[in-house]
Amino acid sequence: MKDLRTYGAYAVVTGASSGIGEQFARQLAAAGVTPVLVARRKDRLEALAAELSGAYGVDSLVVALDLLEDGAVDELSRQVSGLDIGIVVANAGIFHAGPFVGNELSDELDVLALDGALPLRLAHRFGREFVGRRRGALILVASSLAASPVPFQANYAAVKAYVLSLGQALNHEWKKHDVDVLVVSPGPTRTEGLDNAVGIDFGKLGGRKMDPAVVARTALRQLGRKAHVIPGLMNNLADLAGKYLLPRSASVRLYGRIIEQALTGPGTAA
Repeated sequence: MKDLRTYGAYAVVTGASSGIGEQFARQLAAAGVTPVLVARRKDRLEALAAELSGAYGVDSLVVALDLLEDGAVDELSRQVSGLDIGIVVANAGIFHAGPFVGNELSDELDVLALDGALPLRLAHRFGREFVGRRRGALILVASSLAASPVPFQANYAAVKAYVLSLGQALNHEWKKHDVDVLVVSPGPTRTEGLDNAVGIDFGKLGGRKMDPAVVARTALRQLGRKAHVIPGLMNNLADLAGKYLLPRSASVRLYGRIIEQALTGPGTAA
């Protein structure tokens, strides 16, 4: 793995209070990079910061923010002003499952804002700095669902497809400025979001859930080497099948049947 300290002394990690974001923070701290922990739950962030300080001797910065609030990125930028930010991990995200018209529009707009517009804002804010100084790295967390339209997670999959496209394009644009961009597309992963998902029971989908530590480790190891990485052999095989073996229409029908079986909301399949 590349020496991550060459990007800068600090790394911004959104969604750092649990799951994949927490694992990014832990592994960055272990690599000698001081995490800037960003999420809503201040108590979780402070507990993690104390743990990282004891384990690795880093004084993490805690930034308790609701990233859906207007001006959140401006406030984050203010709080990290003057720090040598070398890596930004855009991990924070939410999703809503179920028939599209059965979901509240406000919920779907929150998915668009947090999963799509926030990575865009972070990329623009910190990317300008990285490109200007010719040093830095951006990690965008997409999803294996970005490879296909997905009924009953229609908006979420579409937004993640946008994130994947954005990241791959920025990888090309910024490479000549010595700035690395990586998109990581995990499949189902053991996180609080999965365990507490509304409208869907991921346990009904079967298969093993990936360890979030593996997702973060895979991304950090491939940073500077690839534009896109999919953690896990089975996830890679599924991606290849979707790209080269199944027509897009067949992929949509397959996802539709699989996801519908796991829905738990009113009027959905049992």
